[in-house]
Amino acid sequence: MKYIYLDNQSNTKLDERVFDAMKPFFIEHYGNPQSIYSFGSFSKDALETARRQVADLINADSEEVIFTSCGTESNNLAIKGLVATLKTKGRHIIVSSIEHFSVLNPVKRLEKEGFKVSFIPVDSKGNVSEAELKRALRKDTILVSIQYANPEVGTIQDVKKLVSAVKQSGSASDFIAFHTDAVGACGTVPVDVKDLGVDALTFSASSMYGPKGAAALYLKKGVRISSQIEGGVQENSRRSGTENLPAIVGFGKACEIVKGEITKNAKTVQKLRDKIIDELPKRIEYIYLNGARENRLPGNVNFSIEFVEGEALFLLLDAKGIMAASGSACANKNLKLSHVLNAMGVDVAVGQGSILFTLSKFNTEEEIDYVVEVFPNIVKRLRDMSSLYSYFLRTGSRKSAGPGADFDDHCDIEK
Repeated sequence: MKYIYLDNQSNTKLDERVFDAMKPFFIEHYGNPQSIYSFGSFSKDALETARRQVADLINADSEEVIFTSCGTESNNLAIKGLVATLKTKGRHIIVSSIEHFSVLNPVKRLEKEGFKVSFIPVDSKGNVSEAELKRALRKDTILVSIQYANPEVGTIQDVKKLVSAVKQSGSASDFIAFHTDAVGACGTVPVDVKDLGVDALTFSASSMYGPKGAAALYLKKGVRISSQIEGGVQENSRRSGTENLPAIVGFGKACEIVKGEITKNAKTVQKLRDKIIDELPKRIEYIYLNGARENRLPGNVNFSIEFVEGEALFLLLDAKGIMAASGSACANKNLKLSHVLNAMGVDVAVGQGSILFTLSKFNTEEEIDYVVEVFPNIVKRLRDMSSLYSYFLRTGSRKSAGPGADFDDHCDIEK
C-alpha cells in the first residue's frame, strides 16, 4: 500500500541533504565538543557552525541560541528558567488558552507553587486579542508566553503587535519577559526575532525537515535565565549535558536549507492546502473549517465533521494509507475534545469529529487528489452507520447530537 503522510505538525520527513550532513558525525567525527584535543576541536567547530546556521534562520546572533533536545524542553527552559530569575520582581504569568502542553503544564505547576497565572481567551478563529492581553497585565506580571502559530488550527498570531502591547503598556514597574513558542512556524513562515522584539523563542529541527533530538531556545542578549539541567558547562552552563552533535549538525543544515527555500515551499504547500479546504466542503455537508482562513500556516487543514467520530475517521483513513491527526502530537491519543477547539468555542459533539491534515514540501498534487476523492466516501460510510445522523435526517434536529444544538456560532461553515 502507498502511504500518504499528512501529519507533518508532529514530525517532518528528514531532508536527504540533512542526513548527508549528519552521517560523518556518527562514525568519523565523533569527538566530544568539550574536549581540548584536536578531535574534539573539530566537533566544537561543527557545533558552532550549526549555531550560526540556526541563528541565521531567525535573524539572531549566535550567542543567543541555546541548543536543547526538543521543543518541549525549550519551552520548559523558557518558562521555568525565566520565572526563576524574575520571581523577586513579581509572581504573575500570562499565557494564552491554546498553548502547547509544554507551556500549559509548566505554568500550572508554577501555579501550585504560589504563582498567579492568567489564561487569556481566544476568539472563534484562535486569535489572541490585544485588548484581552492588556487587561490581563498587572504590576507584578513577569512573563507572557503566546504561541507564534498554533499547529493544530493553523492560526498565526500577530506576535509583534502583542509584544508591543506588553512592552509599552506601562502596567508593570519593571521588565516583562515575552516568550513565543514558534515550533509550528519556524521553517514554514519567515520569523525574525529582531523585528518581533521577543525575549525568548522556541523552535525545533523536527518541524523543518531536520532530525528529532535537536531544538533551540533563542534568548535575547542581556536576558537572564536559570538553567534547568545542571551538571556541566555546555551551552554556557545554561543547558548541561553532552551535545547531540549529529542532530545539532542536522539542525543547522536544515535551517540553512529552509532559509533558501521557505518562500518556494510555502507557495507549493499552500496550493495543496487550499485544494483540500476548497474541495472537501463541496463534497461533504456539515463540515466546518477550524481556524482562520487567512493568516494561516501554509500546510494546515483542520476540519470538524458533524455526525462522525474522529477515532473512526483515523482508522478508516489509515486503512486507505492516509496518515492524519486530531490535534497536538502530545495529545492526539486522548479522545476528549482538543483544548484548542474547546477554547475556540467549538461544540463538543462537532469537535470530536475533527481531522487535521498537515502538509509538507514532499506531498504531491496526486496525493491530495487521492485524499479529496477518498475522504467523502469515508464520511458517508460513517454517517450511514450513525443513529444521530439518521435522526437528524428524519427530524432536522441536532438536539440529540450532544450538548448544544446550534453549532454555526462556533464554526466557520464552508458548504
